[in-house]
Amino acid sequence: MSGYAWLAGAIATEIVSTSLLKLSEGFTRPLPGAGAIALVAVSFYCLAQAQRTIPMGIGYAIWSGVGILAITAIGWVGFRQKLDVPAVLGISLILAGVLVIRLFSRAEA
Repeated sequence: MSGYAWLAGAIATEIVSTSLLKLSEGFTRPLPGAGAIALVAVSFYCLAQAQRTIPMGIGYAIWSGVGILAITAIGWVGFRQKLDVPAVLGISLILAGVLVIRLFSRAEA
């Protein structure tokens, strides 16, 4: 499996685990809490596999950046989180950073 397939798996499981963490209500609900813990472990495993071919800083930047964007969208749509202009601006800068890395950086090679 390619590094970017592993990275996609790491991102997907991190997004689901963070959503379950919110649903665990501070670990007062055992099932979502256990799912969150298990998926964090899977996410880190996938991230470690991705780092076999993707440089550590690049992989982590993409993993965390895409995770932030996705969790913010889930929070906004699914949990009715309010976003003000500074929050949207900051998240837009994170998106810009991920795009710059993917589109222009030669550090990935």
